[in-house]
Amino acid sequence: MTVELMTQETETPPRRQPTPSASAPSREPSVHEIISAARPVRAPGRSAWLLSGMTAILLWCSFMPLGWGPLGWISLVPLILLIRPQQRCRWMYQAIYAGGLGFSLVALQWMRLGDQTMYPAWIALSVYLALYFPVFVALSRVAVHRIRVPLVVAVPVIWVGLEWFRAYLLTGFSWYYLGHTQYFWTELIQISDIVGAYGVSFVVALIAACLAGLVPRSMFERLKLQVPGADPQADGAQIGGATGTIQIVSCLAVFACVLIYGIVRRNQADFQDGARVALIQGNFPSSTKHDPNEAVTIFRTHEMLTGMAVQHQPDIIIWPETMYRWPLYEVADGVTDEELAKLKPVPEIDSQVWVDAWRESEVPEILADMSQQAGAAMVLGIDALHAGPKNIDHFNSAVFVRPDVGLTDRYDKLHRVIFGEYIPLEKEMPWLRSLTPFGESFGIQKGSHVVAFEYGSWTFAPIICFEDSVPQLVRHVLNSNVDEETGQSTVDFLVNVTNDGWFHESSELDQHLITALFRCVETRTPMVRAVNTGISAVIDGDGVVVDPEVFIDGDAVDAESARTSMADPETGRWHKGLNAALVETIPLDNRTSLYLRGGDWFAGTCGFGVLWITLGSFFPNRRKKAAA
Repeated sequence: MTVELMTQETETPPRRQPTPSASAPSREPSVHEIISAARPVRAPGRSAWLLSGMTAILLWCSFMPLGWGPLGWISLVPLILLIRPQQRCRWMYQAIYAGGLGFSLVALQWMRLGDQTMYPAWIALSVYLALYFPVFVALSRVAVHRIRVPLVVAVPVIWVGLEWFRAYLLTGFSWYYLGHTQYFWTELIQISDIVGAYGVSFVVALIAACLAGLVPRSMFERLKLQVPGADPQADGAQIGGATGTIQIVSCLAVFACVLIYGIVRRNQADFQDGARVALIQGNFPSSTKHDPNEAVTIFRTHEMLTGMAVQHQPDIIIWPETMYRWPLYEVADGVTDEELAKLKPVPEIDSQVWVDAWRESEVPEILADMSQQAGAAMVLGIDALHAGPKNIDHFNSAVFVRPDVGLTDRYDKLHRVIFGEYIPLEKEMPWLRSLTPFGESFGIQKGSHVVAFEYGSWTFAPIICFEDSVPQLVRHVLNSNVDEETGQSTVDFLVNVTNDGWFHESSELDQHLITALFRCVETRTPMVRAVNTGISAVIDGDGVVVDPEVFIDGDAVDAESARTSMADPETGRWHKGLNAALVETIPLDNRTSLYLRGGDWFAGTCGFGVLWITLGSFFPNRRKKAAA
């Protein structure tokens, strides 16, 4: 009994294993762990940088100088792939902005060629345009994942809506629209006479969205665009099943309808012979234009080319922007000689010499003599100076001279280039000039109204430089000259005088011409362009650049080496950087344009959609709310 008790006393009882809840105190999670648990798991950002870079490269290749337009159809596909996953990857928007900035800097690099002072403007514009890329993706993600808009609807609507905003914000920049990559596909771009160039951008973005929607989910795992084990239903943008079939058929139907419309509209054209024009193209970089010693050389060259063109009996001869180097002086009514003398920019100038120069200007007489000798009317780009009681206004102008009555009218440029021709808000905030490299004499004044010139049986409207790239301005010019009975514009053709000598034969010259030709389709109005250094052209109402009847190579050494066409027959590239003259009869267009009447109703609707989706981003996520 004692032994038994002793055994029981000395026997070690078994230990109980502690549990977290019972024997060990619980550990409070750290702040870092709480934040990490709440933070969503994101896929790595390498693919975002890759896809953004691919879109930037494809877009650049689609535009000039390469001009590989077919790549425009797939250029947005990599960017659209970043829209499909519900959960964005790391650094996605930074990568998208970097890609947009890379494209903008390279595409717009021609801006820096004009002058060293244009470097800040080039960089500033690129920084601004790059913002549209992440905004496009962000709004598309809201539309697809929060508002449940189909990808093939969200992408083209938002892209076109942003292009429309870009045409108006900060005075507008209507270059490098997605639809411009398809300028060579003449049937496709005919839809522009209903919805503008924006309609072509819509179709291209629509097809890109359809292609992106067909990419299988397995590709997202390979690209690591979504975290492992992600809910497949989170990708609501994949095109598949019965709904996907409807979307694909709808996209193809839109594409087919646009092509059929283009074919029908082209067959409706009945071009009639209009005025026979001679386009005079000098080849002077802007550095020589501003050299007073070169003024005579510039004049003699244009005079020589005019004499060569006169042999082919043109009705109208056109010189490029500011290529008549002596300014046109104009004194306002009631301004006295004493008031005029006080406007001298340099005190050393003799007052009487200054006043006589304004009162006895010989420029109108010289221009009238030129027109009479040529036996043709003339449109010349010139600087116009208007002296008022207190100041002198400087205008970039086009004057119209007739052989029978001399100088009859003048058009002053309406749409000035920001930081190229004026400083915004300078009057309200004069200190802004101190932030720019420009002097006190920088800038020109804005014209006050639209002008139409008349000669023979033709009415034509002048526009200057980049004005041919602004859709709403060209519409305004044409709609300012309307027949009250028919409601149709009375303008038979547009005359654009341009100086692209700033850009040294870069891709700007090609892209400027491409952008301008969309104005002809939109309004069904032909255009003639006389451009210093090129590319001068006659464009018909279908947006086709017409090879002129006569092409005069002013640089040719002999007849054998002379170029006979505005394009290289081997490469198809337009000639640039040469002295030349083109003579052609303008093909007048018999068709009317809904876009000319209705304007940007389509793009404006897309812009309203952008605003609606932006507001939608402030409302709760419907998918998350349903899941809860």
